[in-house]
Amino acid sequence: MKVHPRCSYCLLSRVHQEAELSTDDEELIQKAILGGIDVLNSLYEPGMPAAELSTPMHRKAYEILDDNDPYKSMKELSSKTASRFMPVIRSHVFNGDGDDVATFKRAVLAAVIGNYFDYGVMGLEVPIDVFDETFKEHFQRGLDIDDTEKMLDKLSNVVYLADNCGEILIDTLVFEIIKKMGGNITLVVRGAPILNDVTMEEIEEFGIADKVDRVLTTGSNAIGVRLQEAPAELKDAFDNASLIISKGMANYETMSEENYRPIAYLLKVKCDPVGEDIGAPKGCSVARLFE
Repeated sequence: MKVHPRCSYCLLSRVHQEAELSTDDEELIQKAILGGIDVLNSLYEPGMPAAELSTPMHRKAYEILDDNDPYKSMKELSSKTASRFMPVIRSHVFNGDGDDVATFKRAVLAAVIGNYFDYGVMGLEVPIDVFDETFKEHFQRGLDIDDTEKMLDKLSNVVYLADNCGEILIDTLVFEIIKKMGGNITLVVRGAPILNDVTMEEIEEFGIADKVDRVLTTGSNAIGVRLQEAPAELKDAFDNASLIISKGMANYETMSEENYRPIAYLLKVKCDPVGEDIGAPKGCSVARLFE
C-alpha cells in the first residue's frame, strides 16, 4: 500500500500518543514529536510504500524516548480483556453444530472483530469497556467481504501473520479449526516490540506456541513485514505456504507491496486510506483472498 497524505498526520498523532504513554516529561514529548516531523520532512514522498515512512518515524520516537515498548501497559490491558471474554467468544465460534466449514467462517469473523480493538488509530475509539456488547454486535453483522470458502482448499500449510496483543488470543480459535481440518500453521510475530503488536514474549506468556506447528518472527520491530530485515526462514515459509493469512492493517500495508499468492487479508478497516486501497469502506469486516 502506498502512503496517503492523511497518513502523515495520523502517524504524528501516534507518535504523540506513544510519547505520552512513555513519559510525563513535556520537553521529551516535544522532542519525540519534533523527531517524527524531521523524519516526515526528510522521507515523505508521494507514492512511497506507507511502511517505509511509518517504521522510521516510530523508530525515531522510540530512540528519543529511550523506551523500546511504550505500549506495554496497553498490551497488557488488551490481553487481560481478551482473556476475560474468551469463553463467550469461543461459545460463538464453536457453537456445537459440528460443521467445520461454518466454524472456520465464524472463527475468521471473530478474529477480524478482534482486530477492531486497536489503539492509536486516529479517530478510532476503542470500546474496551463494552467489549462483549461490541463483539456480539459485530458478530451478528458478519463479514462484509467474505472469501472464507475460497480459503478452505488452501489450509494445508498456512503462514499466519499476527498483529496485535489481545486479538492474538482470539486468533487461536482460527488455529484450532485449521488444525482440526488437518492443516499446519506457522505463526509469525514481530521480532521486537513495536506499537501494540504481539511478540515472542506474549506467545510464551499465553502458551500459544503449543497451538501451532512453529513460531517465527519478522526479524525486527518494523511495521508489518520488512523483507530486507526478515530472516531467511521466514522468506522460505512464505515461498512454501499453501496460504498466507495476513492479519491487520500494518501487515496489509507491507504485504500488499509484495507478490506472494495466495494471500488472505483479515482485518477491520479502521481508516479511509486502507479502505480505499483494499476496496472496502471504513468499518467493514474483511476476509479477502488474493490468488
